[in-house]
Amino acid sequence: MKKVACVTGADRGLGFYISQWLLEHDYTVFAGQYMEQSEELNTLKEKFPKQLELVPLDIGSDDSVKHAARLIAGKTSHVDLIVNNAGIIHKNDDATMLVELDYEVMGQLYNVNTLGALRVSNALMGLLLQSSQKLIVNISSEAGSISRNQRINMYGYCMSKSALNMQSSLMHNHLKGMGGQVMVFHPGWLQTYMSGQKNEEATTSPEESAGKIMMLVQDAQKFLGEEPAYLDLEGNQWPW
Repeated sequence: MKKVACVTGADRGLGFYISQWLLEHDYTVFAGQYMEQSEELNTLKEKFPKQLELVPLDIGSDDSVKHAARLIAGKTSHVDLIVNNAGIIHKNDDATMLVELDYEVMGQLYNVNTLGALRVSNALMGLLLQSSQKLIVNISSEAGSISRNQRINMYGYCMSKSALNMQSSLMHNHLKGMGGQVMVFHPGWLQTYMSGQKNEEATTSPEESAGKIMMLVQDAQKFLGEEPAYLDLEGNQWPW
């Protein structure tokens, strides 16, 4: 049976390179595309015309996720791997408690970073349960770790990632009794476009991060336990 994956936020950055890795390792990939045009994805489609399916997807929208799930279900009978990669940060989320906080921005961050992954996993659960693998990979952050937190700002982003981690635990508790599991990753300080512009100060390229994450994913059974694995790029466990 062919291996099938769904990757959100595949337009560029980490999601793009995870999609590329999967294609190079013989997966059929449904790539969630947020931007109307993605030169990188179009080029990848030309290289893997039979393996790559481009799926318009805004994980912040119920309707968009449901439409994407119907499209995917019309083209495959199962999904082995869901990679919830799409996420955002916001320039107005850098305030401390000493000034007025922007709760509307926090709501946007929670809607995408936390509920977005839940929407996708929930919408594709029927297809995931048809697989023998049943693996969900959630791209979180060091910002989601409460016990290692040293920040005094970015309330919305940090709380949205901590909530994503709780979501991962809830889903793992259910899936592990059905032959599946959830893995959570801190992908490093990435050179990504999450704030709209590429973060040139960051130390980790998305290509490097994608390769390391996927190598750990290939060893998923090694990390199967009562709790979902919460790992950095070297495979070190992170505290919740």
